[in-house]
Amino acid sequence: MCAAPSCTTSVSCAARPPRSRRSATTERRSPERCGYDLDVTDSDAAPQERDPSPSPVEADERRSRSWRLWGSCLLALVLGFALTSAFVMQAFLIPSGSMENTLHVGDRVVVNKLAYRFGDIERGDIVVFDGTGSFVHGTSEPGPVVRAARSVGAYLGLASSGDTDYIKRVIGIGGDRVVCCDDAGRLTVNGEPVHEPYLHPGDEPSGVGFDVEVPSGRLWVLGDHRSDSSDSRDHLGSPGGGMVPEERVIGRAEAVVWPPSRTGGLRQADG
Repeated sequence: MCAAPSCTTSVSCAARPPRSRRSATTERRSPERCGYDLDVTDSDAAPQERDPSPSPVEADERRSRSWRLWGSCLLALVLGFALTSAFVMQAFLIPSGSMENTLHVGDRVVVNKLAYRFGDIERGDIVVFDGTGSFVHGTSEPGPVVRAARSVGAYLGLASSGDTDYIKRVIGIGGDRVVCCDDAGRLTVNGEPVHEPYLHPGDEPSGVGFDVEVPSGRLWVLGDHRSDSSDSRDHLGSPGGGMVPEERVIGRAEAVVWPPSRTGGLRQADG
């Protein structure tokens, strides 16, 4: 028999159809009966699709952009190197032993091109200069492109900086009287003996005597390896008397940058 309806029951038990255990379980788990409003669409049910592979046209465009980027970077590096070599610093390859033992054959030195824009050339400075008109006569001057190419070759150790470029030590500047040698076999500048600790071991200050007065704006230069250096002494009878015009100075050698075993700054000794 059916029990009397409870005050809390809105439908009598006789109105309820019998339910199986499975249907009751399904009913209890039905989202609608649990109060959820699920809106399942076909797109949610379908598996996620991967992005399609780029077409050949898109792949070509990507490769083209990549090449343009690398090309721009390379061009910027070349231009930066060229500008730096032209106006700030430049590497030079030492082609001979005329500056031994200060500099050895194959050394690469960095030359400061701004050194004399803010200061004067001093005795004892190691300078790189263009010998056209003083050490070399009757040759045409290379253009900026050729000079830049030679600079790159010198930096990589593939070539010397140029046929007319030299590296020597400044012994006399404008107004100086340079004489060799005094009774003690020493080189003198304006009557004062010059201390030369940089001379190649066993070398004398000069095996050739000379007495010169350096004109204003000119330089008297010698190699540290006096017995193996072609310098101002060898051009006494040439036009200019072996004196190097200051405007031909490319810059001051600051340091050896290669090989690693010899890297270091170059001390500018007093001449």
